[in-house]
Amino acid sequence: MKKKGFALIVSMICLTLILFGCSNSSSSSSGKKEPEKIVKKEGKDITIAVAANFVSLDPHDSNDTLGLSAERMMMEGLLGFDKDMKVVPVLAEDYQVNDQATEFTFHLKKGVKFQDGTPFNAEAVKYNIDRLANPDNHLKRYSLFELVKETQVVDEYTVKVLLKEPFGAMINNFAHPSAAMISPAALKKYGKDIARNPVGTGPFKFEEWDQSDHLKLVKNEDYWKEGYPKVDSITFKPVPENGSRVAMLQTGEADFAYPIPTEQVKSIDGKNGIVIENDPSIIVYYLSMNTLKKPYDDVRIRQAMNYAINKDAFIKVVWNGLGDKPTSVLAPKVAFSSEQEPYNFDLEKAKKLMKEAGVEDGFKTTLWVSNSSTSVKSAEFLQQQLAQINIKVEVVPMEAGTLSDKLWGPQKPEDAEVELYYGGWSPSTGDADWGIRPLLGGQAAYPPLNYNVSYYNNEKVNQALKDALQTADESKREAAYKDAQKLIWEDAPWVTLAVPKNLAGKKNYLDGIYLLPDGSLSINELEIKQ
Repeated sequence: MKKKGFALIVSMICLTLILFGCSNSSSSSSGKKEPEKIVKKEGKDITIAVAANFVSLDPHDSNDTLGLSAERMMMEGLLGFDKDMKVVPVLAEDYQVNDQATEFTFHLKKGVKFQDGTPFNAEAVKYNIDRLANPDNHLKRYSLFELVKETQVVDEYTVKVLLKEPFGAMINNFAHPSAAMISPAALKKYGKDIARNPVGTGPFKFEEWDQSDHLKLVKNEDYWKEGYPKVDSITFKPVPENGSRVAMLQTGEADFAYPIPTEQVKSIDGKNGIVIENDPSIIVYYLSMNTLKKPYDDVRIRQAMNYAINKDAFIKVVWNGLGDKPTSVLAPKVAFSSEQEPYNFDLEKAKKLMKEAGVEDGFKTTLWVSNSSTSVKSAEFLQQQLAQINIKVEVVPMEAGTLSDKLWGPQKPEDAEVELYYGGWSPSTGDADWGIRPLLGGQAAYPPLNYNVSYYNNEKVNQALKDALQTADESKREAAYKDAQKLIWEDAPWVTLAVPKNLAGKKNYLDGIYLLPDGSLSINELEIKQ
């Protein structure tokens, strides 16, 4: 058995391309001026304004980042992520992984209870993992645990999980918020209605949920971590309209708001006791090319498009400069991200490659995007850039459901109509596997099973991705992912465009609240400064 130290679980690379430095602290413009006097807060009840309504409070059956944020406050997993997406212990004291990455043994904290008084122990862990790994439950997060063969109770505070085959990225799946532990007694009592009656071990307990107005959580007086939580309640208020959400923060109706639109950051930062949290994300926005369709089957054309698009200008125009230029298909804060030689803006090189490919006069193509204002703005920028090398782009915005059906619906590659697609991806496990394999992992990743709408297939890349999952040895995994990223970068099935910042606004009396790189909220150590 090979013991894995928590500090070494995820190898995170902090690149110098990050505009605001590599520190863990907020990178707001407020750092350039005298700090504003801390606004006084009455009481210990916190209101958070968010952009959308909650869908479910069952972490095993949620696939939205907002829902996972609230669930994390009520329910905890064996492992979790810190603000750099490194794996850290939560309900597990320690764990071991065998060299083949097929056996995971967890040693649990003692003396922890669920909020309904049910003991947290190995039987509770088995009950939860068995639920997640059972395809008959039709849970949205089943895919993260479908390789589980068996969960064994070794003793009251030790549990062993066996996999059907090696999977080196599995430890990050256990750290994902969807692996949160729910009270077995509550699961038996509520069944599918657990989505409206969550019971976990976390610092906050479920109080009430009015789907049209708010979700309220209250302090868990019996929380296992001494001294926490330090506030009495958290109320989430869904406020879809950007201006209204910002106004609530300005007036004090909300203590924290996210996301903050990029165009309003400068106007509110440092005013009315507001601090803008401005931190790197792990979301990569990209332009994919269907490599099975002409002319995108020619690598010279794909590389020409990479050189023809000014990524710095894209970030300035679309994200108001609040983003970083990617140098890999993975964001820097994803485990095993490896920096590549950037495709810097070079119109002459782009034109030369187009001429070599025999398409100096260009061609017509279509670009599919969602109909959100930011996506359309992005697509129109790309349209203008590609026109410089005589590629005439028709932008086709679609409603989200329609776009999803057309992208992921085709049963065979030859049925796929997509030529160009603009979108983004956040590998929420924090591991390179989930950042590459579903999107660029060869035929196994083609729709409808996964999301490889570039229909990219390189056998050397496929083998490297497979090699990375056959071991728990981090040095071997790192080498395999380094090879995969280099090959993908050279083949250029994407134009990687931006890693946007995570933007949130808070009152300056708040501490211990932040957005993780995947865009989810961490609030368990929130406190009020006075």
